[in-house]
Amino acid sequence: MLASSRRFFSSASGALKARCHYAPYLERVCDVEDTIKLFKDGMSVGWSGFTPVGDPKAVPVALAEYVEKNNLQGKLSFDMFIGASSGAKNEDRWAKNGMIRRRYPYQNGANLRKGLNSGKIQFADKHLSQFPQDLYWGFYTKQRGGGIDIAVIEATEILSDGSVVLSGAVGSATEMMQIADKVIIELNTAIPSFKGVHDIVMPCKPPGQPFMITSVDSRIGRISVPVDPKKVVAVVESKLIFPGRKVAAADDTARKIAGHIVDFFQSEVKAGRLPENLYPLQSGVGNIANAVVDGLNDAPFGDLTVYTEVLQEAMLPMFQTGKLRFGSATSLTLTNWEPFYNNFDFYKDKIVLRPQCVSNSAEVIRRLGVIAMNTPVECDIYGHANSSLVNGSRLVNGLGGSGYFERNGYLSIMHCPSARKSKTDPTGISCIVPMCTHTDHTEHDLDVIVTEQGLADMRGLAPVERARLVIQKCAHPSYRDQLTEYLEMSIKATQPKAAGHEPHILAKAFKMHT
Repeated sequence: MLASSRRFFSSASGALKARCHYAPYLERVCDVEDTIKLFKDGMSVGWSGFTPVGDPKAVPVALAEYVEKNNLQGKLSFDMFIGASSGAKNEDRWAKNGMIRRRYPYQNGANLRKGLNSGKIQFADKHLSQFPQDLYWGFYTKQRGGGIDIAVIEATEILSDGSVVLSGAVGSATEMMQIADKVIIELNTAIPSFKGVHDIVMPCKPPGQPFMITSVDSRIGRISVPVDPKKVVAVVESKLIFPGRKVAAADDTARKIAGHIVDFFQSEVKAGRLPENLYPLQSGVGNIANAVVDGLNDAPFGDLTVYTEVLQEAMLPMFQTGKLRFGSATSLTLTNWEPFYNNFDFYKDKIVLRPQCVSNSAEVIRRLGVIAMNTPVECDIYGHANSSLVNGSRLVNGLGGSGYFERNGYLSIMHCPSARKSKTDPTGISCIVPMCTHTDHTEHDLDVIVTEQGLADMRGLAPVERARLVIQKCAHPSYRDQLTEYLEMSIKATQPKAAGHEPHILAKAFKMHT
């Protein structure tokens, strides 16, 4: 259900008044078009949101319409800061209009990706746990002495002290509201109030206090984000609900990968290295991740918990069946919001949404013993993984939050198909390669690599041992001989020279790619 972006009123509606309990803000209610004059070319702008949820909608759409109507494409552009990716109807529309000149730290938009890979938009990748801290400390805006010009924040309620109850994501909104010169609040009255769902921890400069989260359902913060009322320059009512990002259904390859992971968990339980309800799970977003979640729903595990970055759609049925007891994240990502909103009272007591610096905190991930599961572009035979750059050059989306989960997890798992089909080759390009063209996760961090061919448990193995196991268990049959030949050739060329702990021949390492 999408409302028109023009359905706004200069006087506060009854729905807005029912959600705004701080009277001074009612005097700042305005038409969405009135906010356009606040934006000037070259400004640094922060948005709430993380994945296509919690992002502002009314103001970005109105600004895009203004640019299109007045032929200002490329003439009104901004440095954009968003906790992670946003949506096609707001952010990617801005990219198409040339309204983004810089973007940090993660994206997932066709127009945006094209712009940054062609060099028209500047981009820098970053661990999502570190980004909001670095933004708060002024690292991204050194030229202006730190801070940002405007933060546009989606809210679902404003409390009597003027603090803001966010919506389906926290992301970096907490930090942005503290460092912005001006704050625009989009109060979305078309969705339920998320009051009580969030656990807000305020940013600080070092030395900070420990995040005393000792279980997935621990709460250490507050339910709303405080903001200096003098910064709030406009309150706009929004009634927009954008559709979520679709995820491809699990195919046979994804189901086989999920089966290997479930079998591995069962063997770890039997060996006493995992409890019967496992440890808290983290899973990336995608068809393989959904297949793993589906596999766990059918497996003999119960009382499961999730400590992750994004709570995804496949987890909702697990709450319904009681298989999943509690989930912690920084955002939700759903294709269809209606089932969630229609059963909001059921779900809201089973989830907590935290700032991304907490949901992705190395300290907490290690303490809780999180099981990390993510999908890379490619893995090499020694156990490195590339999550972000095809052929070391073309950005896909970005590193995201996988780095801190993989580096600090109790078990660090990377799963991908053994080969990805291309237009000219039904077998496709091997995802198991001699050397990654870009390394986001090192061999020191990863424990397990899984493809539909099998699972390689690399724990405790030396590099050559890892390589033989990964080739045997994970490589596509069409590529095993090539990979084995490269390994043996590298051993023969380097070890007699006492230079072969992790054997490579640099002149041949990327022959499979080229």
